[in-house]
Amino acid sequence: MSWMKKIVIASRNPGKIAEFRQLLAELPLEVLSLLDFPEIPEILESGLTFRENALLKARTVTSYTGLTALADDSGLEVDYLGGAPGVYSARYAGPECDDAANNQKLLAELAGVPLEKRTARFRCVIAITTPRGEEFFCEGVCEGKIGYTPRGESGFGYDPLFIVPALGKTFAELGPEVKNRISHRAQAMRLAREILERLVGTNGEGKKDANRGPE
Repeated sequence: MSWMKKIVIASRNPGKIAEFRQLLAELPLEVLSLLDFPEIPEILESGLTFRENALLKARTVTSYTGLTALADDSGLEVDYLGGAPGVYSARYAGPECDDAANNQKLLAELAGVPLEKRTARFRCVIAITTPRGEEFFCEGVCEGKIGYTPRGESGFGYDPLFIVPALGKTFAELGPEVKNRISHRAQAMRLAREILERLVGTNGEGKKDANRGPE
């Protein structure tokens, strides 16, 4: 079916789009994004969970474009802060604030907290919706700790603060090749690729029992 020749990433974030393009590079799909559809209005992430927000975005994009959509909602969960910033990760310091402001607020909230209590994880939930009404979910989690100062020039968001203990480096120090093997988004995307491969390979005859991830 022609709609499985294209997929729309439900994001305007250049860093996130680049990650998804790399993760989807080997699939026979034309990868588009919201940057290709300026007529689609800003999608309000009104859900209380990552899953709700991802599904809301994917459904909206499929509705506007008539194409398969892939949306993720992801964020940082810091144990010392009771799971915050969570679904509010992108707007932690305020709706108009940037990554630097969010990082500064996080560091302020953790001022004086020792490293052993700065445990955290990145969580990503991906939703895939098709024009046939099918909906699929995948989830990935990457455990780590929050550093005391930003380190590294790669990545985006909280990457300069998120330390992977086994490697002793932040996401921003690892570079895209390593990050895209171990990140929360990469884990979720590996499951999403399996679903997309089945959809492409069967000309869109995907089944809902292929769903992966949280129920």
